[in-house]
Amino acid sequence: MADPPAVSPQTAAAHVFVESVAEPVLDDADRHHLERVLRLRPGTAITVGDGAGHWRPVGLGTDLEPLGPAVAEPAATPRLTVAFAIVKGDRPEVMARALTEVGVDRLVPMVTVRGVVRWSGDRARDAVERLRRVVRSAGMQSRRVWLPEVMEVADVGEMAGGGASGAATAAAEGVAAATLGGPPPSLRWPTVLIGPEGGWAPEELPSGLPVVGLGPHVLRTETAAIVAGALLVAARSRSDAAGPAG
Repeated sequence: MADPPAVSPQTAAAHVFVESVAEPVLDDADRHHLERVLRLRPGTAITVGDGAGHWRPVGLGTDLEPLGPAVAEPAATPRLTVAFAIVKGDRPEVMARALTEVGVDRLVPMVTVRGVVRWSGDRARDAVERLRRVVRSAGMQSRRVWLPEVMEVADVGEMAGGGASGAATAAAEGVAAATLGGPPPSLRWPTVLIGPEGGWAPEELPSGLPVVGLGPHVLRTETAAIVAGALLVAARSRSDAAGPAG
């Protein structure tokens, strides 16, 4: 087995996403950030990744010089999803950045009955694309090899019962809604739904949908989403550390 590269995403001077690690090319914005903002010199060892588990070390320059072979890292399992009620201002971006840094795998902006903000049509498309840009930036900063997916806008019914694009996949993996008084999140329910600050409407959650709790206090939507993501990632880390049962 070949030795791993001496430079990794965690130890490199920077980590950048490219279309292909086989023939990596920096876009103009990333090159400007590396050379003008970070002031990295030619020849500096960085890593490039495709956001889908593949990365390799390269030397910064007019052309990126490979410094080692491409590495493929498997995705962590189970996949962890946080679906959050759409809220005002830049708070969706705050959630997207923090959940990326924490290690969540899938983000779903979600329409709720008591939510004040509605994304639809062009507004929804633009908002989701903005979240994807935030996730990319946060993924580079936090040196992620796998970028989280940002799914299209869904509603609670789609998340809890399936029926819309990626939301149906998330629902099939086990879904719970965050409410006061529930048990802590666990890997039994790797998808957690976060409601608006006005709470879930009585008719909104399907009968029998599992619930999880995030502590004894009423949390803002962005706080609840980040807490849920952190608890899920911690549970997965403990499971990985424990290894398979003997």
